[in-house]
Amino acid sequence: MSTSQPAASRPPEDRTTPDRLLHARTGTDVSPEDLILASGKDVTPHTLEWARRKLEAEGPAALEKLLP
Repeated sequence: MSTSQPAASRPPEDRTTPDRLLHARTGTDVSPEDLILASGKDVTPHTLEWARRKLEAEGPAALEKLLP
């Protein structure tokens, strides 16, 4: 006996995630590590420096620019 849901009761695969669920900002400060991880990069000395410069230039909005 299968435990998977029948095809009719599964949500469609092409549903769009609501915007309110995509943005994780909670009003706290954005760290360079947050920015690096949101960009899909690994935390390295090089990417830390990149993130620090980007945050200095753009502020917390830099994170929102990376998120959908």
